[in-house]
Amino acid sequence: MLHYLSTQLTSLQRYKLLSGSLIPRPIAWVTSQAPNGSGPVNLAPFSYFSTMPSDIPLLTLAIGRRLDGRPKDTAQNILTSEEAVIHLVDQAHLTQMNQTAATLPANQSELSLADFKTQPSRSVSVPSLIGPKVRFETTLYQTVPVQNHEDQIVTDLFILEVTDFYFAEEVLDQKTMHVNATALDPVGRLAGPTYTGLGDLTTLIRPK
Repeated sequence: MLHYLSTQLTSLQRYKLLSGSLIPRPIAWVTSQAPNGSGPVNLAPFSYFSTMPSDIPLLTLAIGRRLDGRPKDTAQNILTSEEAVIHLVDQAHLTQMNQTAATLPANQSELSLADFKTQPSRSVSVPSLIGPKVRFETTLYQTVPVQNHEDQIVTDLFILEVTDFYFAEEVLDQKTMHVNATALDPVGRLAGPTYTGLGDLTTLIRPK
């Protein structure tokens, strides 16, 4: 085994080793907006995204800060409005998702980059995308400002509570409440600009 002490690596090297190893990662395609619709709708993808075991439907979303310590637009919107809509990225929307990773001025919406269509959400004020097969309306449950060893905030960790679940009919079996992964056709993030599809599926029964 190749062995590296964390202290002997640069921050970029540590990032590359972690992001290249923890794969594939689901992608949260997030719409957010400043309170009362006072700013443009922000649309951005994030792959440091997961859920957590709880009787409350919670999602986790980690958004790194800019080099000058300021929160990114999505993070700032969630911090102030305490709302977001998270869409899952499928293969049909991979190219559009990649377009929204561009860095734009805060007063410009990523919706202008492609033919994105939105619709009002039901429980939050942030609009939702039309097209993705799964989406979750969420409100901010808890935020954790993650600091480096110099006590500077480098990442905003958001714990978001799902208020509304949306599934395309072909994706969800309403009798069993099982999500059809093949119909969802999700995109996973690997390292750098590389993504993957679902690939082969293996079913194993857990031992009792």
